Amino acid sequence: MVVSRFGLALGLVFLSLGCTGIQQDNSWQAAVDRQAGQLGYRNWIVIAEASFPAQSRPGVRQVNASVDVPEALDYVLKALEQTENVRPQLYVTREVRSLENDFAPGIDELRKRTQVSLHGHETTELDQQSLLTLLEDANRSFDVLVIRTTTALPYSSIFLELQPGYWDVDSETRLRDKIARERREKIVRPY
Repeated sequence: MVVSRFGLALGLVFLSLGCTGIQQDNSWQAAVDRQAGQLGYRNWIVIAEASFPAQSRPGVRQVNASVDVPEALDYVLKALEQTENVRPQLYVTREVRSLENDFAPGIDELRKRTQVSLHGHETTELDQQSLLTLLEDANRSFDVLVIRTTTALPYSSIFLELQPGYWDVDSETRLRDKIARERREKIVRPY
């Protein structure tokens, strides 16, 4: 059988991307670096367990990583910490807190390793269905990056909603309060 160099190269490209256009694990870090640099406020990143459902909506990009959730989380947070334009709001599933090693062997160790990988960031707990609903709603207008890991433990996905790195909720609240006060007082200021 004769295979041209172009045909071989094309075949290698399809193998590296996979049949579904999903980035394979050998270059997940490069894909995260490239894509995280394009993400901004209101975009999401999901560090997903192995059985996380594939997303078919436009704007959802998936990268397969040959590492577990804590290692991928550590890498993503380090990458985000290098930028000034965004900071992550982290969400964990409420269900993971209730899991026991008897039902999900390895979950205690995963929780310990994930805590270290959080780099001191606080998390918010929501049930998984609520997080999936938030993700689906966000994807109607904004991009989502899903990093599917090798972790085979239920409810172990971590969800990151990107917030402005140079503007926080308190600043936004003060601004909105000031605008409302000016409207009430009918103060018109020149721009």
